Amino acid sequence: MNTILVIILLSFLSGITTLIGVWFAFKINKDTKFIVGGLGFSAGIMLLIPFFELLPESIKATTLSTALISLGAGCLLIFSLNFIIPHTHLIEERGKLGKLTGFAFLVAFGLILHDFPEGFAMANSFIYKPALGVLVALSIAIHNIPEEYAMAVPLILTGKKKLTYKLAFLSALAEPAGAVVGLIAVSFFVKLNPVFMAFAAGAMIFISVHELIPFAVKYKKPFVLIFGFLVSIIVYSFLTYLI
Repeated sequence: MNTILVIILLSFLSGITTLIGVWFAFKINKDTKFIVGGLGFSAGIMLLIPFFELLPESIKATTLSTALISLGAGCLLIFSLNFIIPHTHLIEERGKLGKLTGFAFLVAFGLILHDFPEGFAMANSFIYKPALGVLVALSIAIHNIPEEYAMAVPLILTGKKKLTYKLAFLSALAEPAGAVVGLIAVSFFVKLNPVFMAFAAGAMIFISVHELIPFAVKYKKPFVLIFGFLVSIIVYSFLTYLI
């Protein structure tokens, strides 16, 4: 099958799991244990994939210094976008934001900010090595369910189910969009493929450390957070064994 087609299909798989996560947010939106455990699981995957897959492969194909510089650039980009793009994930910010509909859009932008780098990472890793791309795609697809569930809970405050699903659908498209950008980048700069992987790794690590873990810590359930992280290790190990 055509490589581009496979990458696009894999990116849409992640988009589908985004919608599944939002669906769960409607069903069990008051259970903080699910939120914290889900965030722990998502953060775990977002750290395991960069540190044990993307970064090592990048170092192997380039040099340690090049990979680390690219990693830092990925962190810096997402750090900058956090200030440039208005977004939020935190429920308690509702009062400062005025209308709930406007708040919902800010949450949706936050989800997009998370999903776009994942699509970019998946496309570049698949181009580099198809097996690696499949591992990254499946890991991201699985982690999307608890992550999007936890991040979408504030959307429930709007009380507008149709609007929430429309915004969820919009954020689900961020991953395929990231994959397309990744494909375009590699097509113009083939030799920079390993550099792009380290760049994507940096983005994923920053999101995990700056967004997911602090968000979970606010609920003050450390053991649930650790449990979620341990489950992510088990799932990741199982996927690496299968692929």
